[in-house]
Amino acid sequence: MTTTLKQRLKDDLTTAIKGRDELRSATLRLTLTAITKEEVAGKQARELSDAEVVKVIAREEKKRREAAEAFEQGGRKESAERELAEGELLQAYLPKQLDDAELSGIVAQAIKESGAEGPKAMGAVMKIVNPKVAGLADGGRVAAEVRKQLAG
Repeated sequence: MTTTLKQRLKDDLTTAIKGRDELRSATLRLTLTAITKEEVAGKQARELSDAEVVKVIAREEKKRREAAEAFEQGGRKESAERELAEGELLQAYLPKQLDDAELSGIVAQAIKESGAEGPKAMGAVMKIVNPKVAGLADGGRVAAEVRKQLAG
């Protein structure tokens, strides 16, 4: 029987608590809380699939990265380092991110498929690209690459 990603997070939390790893346990607690919030949001509680759990983890990782940048700009180096450490910890639970060459190839293929030309066609290209790179590349990176290739 394969364990779900959520169960893996819970098991790792238990291990972190037993090992007195404060950073890991705090990060995993917050992530599991976000997953639970997502499960009870809406009209009816439900169990999230692994793909949905990955989206929640990716969102949490992005929050950490953005908070680290804000702390860095505010001159709070210790807080920025902690946020970055939490973000790196969460990245271990995410699928390997696409490198620039792989992303560029996927975008080029989508542009060819859609026959898009010029920046106005960005939406059509994004509709093709997003399902292919879901969880494998940050939305900002994808949009920047599409914009770059459509600009010529």
